[in-house]
Amino acid sequence: MQSIMHSFAVALLLSSAAAFAPKAASRPTVAVAAMPSQDELKKQVGYQAIDDYVTSGMKVGLGTGSTAAFAVERLGMLLKDGTLKDIIAVPTSVRTKEQAEELGIPLTTLDEFSRLDVAIDGADEVDPDLNLVKGGGG
Repeated sequence: MQSIMHSFAVALLLSSAAAFAPKAASRPTVAVAAMPSQDELKKQVGYQAIDDYVTSGMKVGLGTGSTAAFAVERLGMLLKDGTLKDIIAVPTSVRTKEQAEELGIPLTTLDEFSRLDVAIDGADEVDPDLNLVKGGGG
């Protein structure tokens, strides 16, 4: 019943709007918000991972890939502006290492610090048991 009422309300609204539209208009127009691009969504996820899970003084694993690159970018921003302090990061690839160095993120290795507080990386697949699969692209 709710679906029928909703459809009726939308139809009524559209027909009322049509009554005030110029006669040349053949159908009402509906404004549609643009969906964020895949890159924008990856950026949001990467930034949110740092914002939600990293605090000053942590040892952080930095993953590889397009989404992880946004997390590295965010970590660099927050270190630069002083929001985060005393972070030590372990990169998972040469590409991530180079990006982190460019952003001034202090780096170490798992040989020096074998326990990390958090590791941030993307997964290419998630199976029904919530096992994550990381691709071999990095």
